[in-house]
Amino acid sequence: MSADPLAAADQLIARLSATRTEPATNPQHEALALAVAANLPVLLWGEPGIGKSAGMEQLAQGLEVPLETVIASVHEPSDFAGLPVVGENPANTGVTMAPPDWAVRLSGAGRGLVFFDELSSAPPAVQAALLRVVLERQVGSLRLPGEVRVVAAANPPSSAADGWHLSPPLANRFVHLDWTHDPRTVARGMAGTWPQLTIPVVDPARITGALAQARGSVSGFLSARPGLVHHMPADAEARGRAWPSPRTWAMALRLMAVAYSCDASGEALATALVGAIGDGAGLELVSYVDELDLPDPDLVLADPDAFALPGRGDRQLAFLTAVVAAVQGRLTRKRWEAGWAVLAKAVDAGVPDVAAKAATDLAVLREPAWPVPSSMDAFLELLELSGALR
Repeated sequence: MSADPLAAADQLIARLSATRTEPATNPQHEALALAVAANLPVLLWGEPGIGKSAGMEQLAQGLEVPLETVIASVHEPSDFAGLPVVGENPANTGVTMAPPDWAVRLSGAGRGLVFFDELSSAPPAVQAALLRVVLERQVGSLRLPGEVRVVAAANPPSSAADGWHLSPPLANRFVHLDWTHDPRTVARGMAGTWPQLTIPVVDPARITGALAQARGSVSGFLSARPGLVHHMPADAEARGRAWPSPRTWAMALRLMAVAYSCDASGEALATALVGAIGDGAGLELVSYVDELDLPDPDLVLADPDAFALPGRGDRQLAFLTAVVAAVQGRLTRKRWEAGWAVLAKAVDAGVPDVAAKAATDLAVLREPAWPVPSSMDAFLELLELSGALR
């Protein structure tokens, strides 16, 4: 008889764990990878046992960062807000809120992935304590490094043990993604091949144009649909998911900027946007951006004479906003003057009012030594009234 009767069984189990991976083509996986690249907190909604925890282990391995899994439902509020530690002279030094061990380990590593599981089973007091952890990476008196990514998982309240709806303040801090199983993926995984979460890589050369395009799109959309700037749903279940607010619009802006600066697919971006600002606002934004089809503002600034102003008013507003954002992102005299050449086309097209706000924003970027170009003449009265001229 073998000295260890379980040795062969352990060897078999180890061989079962030795699987290979292939690039994922699932929009859910791509949206998760996009949100992680954008360093936005992600909340995966799914039934128990569909592989959320296993996905986090694979994600951490792919990023080559440590993973800390925290079961939110079994912790007390003090585990996230910190335990008070009284020093020798609290009147002068205050009381330190000691962080838990997982936060100390992540702080020491300088980067990592923290996975808060069973979030919907955590009572409201624990959810409240998690607010600063999720958004500000603040755990007690310890601030986690900015490179620490946050992912959480929750079961629908109907299938969660002692489930609770997420509080609106906590829900509004996440990109919400529905995590479902694909029978074909599971079948292929049982054969030894699982999908790999590939993080999109931002191209530094595309950052300025991507940010400008994202700013123009979001600003133009909210100018046309101001009622969607903040809209909290009426029922408790919907308030515990994604809905539009200034905070989540900032998240949508970041998602778009990262997606435009890398090779993220349009379907992945659409999934992530809906997860940030909700179904209604997200689908409207995606449709709006698809119809805009804005040109690259950096290419237009390089040759403004070859550019034709869009015919639709919403496209004009969105694009001129993007042009000013592109100039601000990489400010030179040549690009600043090219911006005025673009705005002058709005005057030639008979719609100077569309360019009025962009002209004010562009004027304040002027360096004192730069001469005033002739293309500013049509806006001089407006700029003098606004005080934008120096």
